[in-house]
Amino acid sequence: MSSNTPSSNKVGFVSLGCPKALVDSERILTQLKIDGYDIVPSYEDAQVVVVNTCGFIDSAKQESLDAIGEAISENGRVIVTGCMGKGDDARAIMELHPKVLSVTGPAAYEEVVSAVHQYVPHTPVHDPFRDLVPPQGVKLTPRHYAYLKISEGCNHRCSFCIIPAMRGDLVSRPIGDVMGEAERLVQAGVRELLVISQDTSAYGIDTKYRTGFWNGRPLKTRMQDLCEALGEFGVWVRLHYVYPYPHVDKVIPLMAEGKILPYLDVPLQHGSPEILKRMK
Repeated sequence: MSSNTPSSNKVGFVSLGCPKALVDSERILTQLKIDGYDIVPSYEDAQVVVVNTCGFIDSAKQESLDAIGEAISENGRVIVTGCMGKGDDARAIMELHPKVLSVTGPAAYEEVVSAVHQYVPHTPVHDPFRDLVPPQGVKLTPRHYAYLKISEGCNHRCSFCIIPAMRGDLVSRPIGDVMGEAERLVQAGVRELLVISQDTSAYGIDTKYRTGFWNGRPLKTRMQDLCEALGEFGVWVRLHYVYPYPHVDKVIPLMAEGKILPYLDVPLQHGSPEILKRMK
């Protein structure tokens, strides 16, 4: 936790849900730190509390609603964001907790930061001992590993899954941006990169595998090319949320060569072909 001055602006933060949401929280916290806000661990010290919600399943929604209620009870000034911040869920939040200051959807980084600025106007304080924001940004994971989000959303419309309704269609990050972030993380001491997205195997499909650049080197926006490049850092690279696209086979030789870990986190939905067909 950074050092505080008596007149510094303080924000509390509650992050719920999956690793993708955790990365969203890290991005918001990084921007708030850049803007001069202190992140505090208690309700009583915060001038406003941000709750990043999860809306994937009913129990997660209830946990989010409970967290919002607790923050309102303990602090009274609450900004809500995340996967419950859209549509019927957002309306349910406002009906159940009308004192909430604002509600925004997932990956609404600028809107959340703007809401914090609105309700806790930043007062610049010169503090030579204030922690500088590290190049890799604010991280909520232990120092030895970090999540590396490569895309947002999903193009599939499986009957059992609400993610596309919450996070939209697939949007792949430029491979140069992903590699630049990975490089900063490794330079900061991270020894394991956990590659995540809603659909890791689909990386680059939306861009037709557009060629990007990292340190002047051309790289296609494609899972195989990304894995090969990440393997050059000499750290563990672990793939999460991998679906069995045919091109996934191409990363297996990289595992045999030790460039990435022999590990695939594959979401297993069901064992019955008939049920899978109904699930799309």
